[in-house]
This record gives sequence, structure tokens and C-alpha cells, in this order.
Amino acid sequence: MTAAPGPSGQQDIAPDPGLARERTTLAWTRTAVSFAAVGGAVLKRDVIPGLILLALAPVIYVLGRLAAGPSGKFKLITVAIIAVSVVALVVALTH
Repeated sequence: MTAAPGPSGQQDIAPDPGLARERTTLAWTRTAVSFAAVGGAVLKRDVIPGLILLALAPVIYVLGRLAAGPSGKFKLITVAIIAVSVVALVVALTH
């Protein structure tokens, strides 16, 4: 990407994109690790809800990898997040 010369004759430098994508990836990974930790804690008390929460951790991790990419899979990610949330809500309310 070339920058156009500014009013003073100097080239305008494109803004630094920063580390937003990396922060997003780390946030999704942190959420997946949290689900795994809570699933492990619940597993000590109740086996089925703990296994369900442990099974959701890799799903959340994969969703994070999809969300961090530049692809246009936002509908798939949205539906998957809603499904994970509903499963977690059902587990929380039934046990």
C-alpha cells in the first residue's frame, strides 16, 4: 500500500493496525481455558455437566481461531456461540 503525499509534501503513513487480532485470539483462548477449568471443577461434583463443559472448551477454541481470521464466517460463529451459550445455560439450570 503506497501512501499519498500530504499537504507538506511528506507521505502520510498508514496507521498501525496494532495487535487487535492477537488480543482477540488470546481472549478466545483464555475463554476456552476458563471453560476447561470450570468443567474440571464441576467434574469433581457432577460427571455429566463437567464432561459437557469440558467438551465445549475445544469448540470455543476453534471458534476463536475462526473469529481471528479475516474470513467472513460471522454467521457460523454467531450460531455456534449461541449454541454453546444455550448448552451452558441448560447445564447450569438442570444440575
